[in-house]
Amino acid sequence: MNMLGRHIRTILFSAAALFSVFFVPVSISGPNAEKTVKVSKNDTAITLSCGGSKILSYHHAVHPVPEGVDPSYRRSGFIHPLYSPSGKVLTRIQPPDHYHHYGSWAPWTKTHIDGREVDFWNLGKKQGTVRFAELISKEAGGFTVHQEHVEFTDSGGERVVIDEILRIHASAAEIDGIPAWIVDVSGTLKNILDAAIIMDKYRYGGGIAIRAAKEWKAPGSNILSSEGKDRDNGRASRARWCEVFGTFDDGTRSGILFMSHPDNREHPEPIYMWDSKANGGRGDMFFQFCPIHLNPWQLNPGAEYKLRYRMVIYDGKLNTERMEILWQTFAEHQTFSE
Repeated sequence: MNMLGRHIRTILFSAAALFSVFFVPVSISGPNAEKTVKVSKNDTAITLSCGGSKILSYHHAVHPVPEGVDPSYRRSGFIHPLYSPSGKVLTRIQPPDHYHHYGSWAPWTKTHIDGREVDFWNLGKKQGTVRFAELISKEAGGFTVHQEHVEFTDSGGERVVIDEILRIHASAAEIDGIPAWIVDVSGTLKNILDAAIIMDKYRYGGGIAIRAAKEWKAPGSNILSSEGKDRDNGRASRARWCEVFGTFDDGTRSGILFMSHPDNREHPEPIYMWDSKANGGRGDMFFQFCPIHLNPWQLNPGAEYKLRYRMVIYDGKLNTERMEILWQTFAEHQTFSE
């Protein structure tokens, strides 16, 4: 990093201290309320909760599809629901327009392996999928899992081509008096083949994505990127962070501040979203940080590649200056749990 860049980051970090960005625990009332994040596991999901309020669930079991839908759309290894601190559900899975959309998830799209195209995202193509393989550990505030990226072969078989170690960690916070969940998602990808895997340049795939709540439709939903872009002019632009927000039928507003770590590929990372007239004019909300949006990516045999993201989840609204400072703290310190 050049001297000017270091100087700017030093100034911003000093501003963070002045504005007391460091998180303080949320006050959660009620009998036996606790401020620590608990990890629980049942037959279908691993759930993070705090003081009796759920933060998110990660599905380790294969989720069935609605009756009459092609079973190839089944999958595991995704986050849903993702909750706001007040209990609003911010994600959606298996919408009829895109049965392969699963809350918050990140499969790769146009991938080439041994000269053959494999799509892990569009499950209806029956070329590949991503699945939960094992729970590695439960830790204070989170968990670590092993996921497999699976290629379906022409002969009807399958082979695992990418191993992924995915860590999800959460904490409770209060930012400018607003309760918030802080969710860190970090993944390490490893090509386990003897040949390179090419992730082609494509408008969506990988990174971190969200299919937002059904209620989040234009004009009641939008994005704001660190560069001042919205959902109608931000596609393919680069961003350090991006607020994705929407209103519910009761008029309340919730938001998710997505942050990309400076060590991520292509940082500031390209973003992709549906515009306000997307999905037949319904204006549904889909957003992602997409590291292959502008350039292809080659995964070399045996090499490991890490992507790190943070979500700050809240009800109400944060100002732009605060969101920049929150990103700066993430950029300087990686995750609060490390």
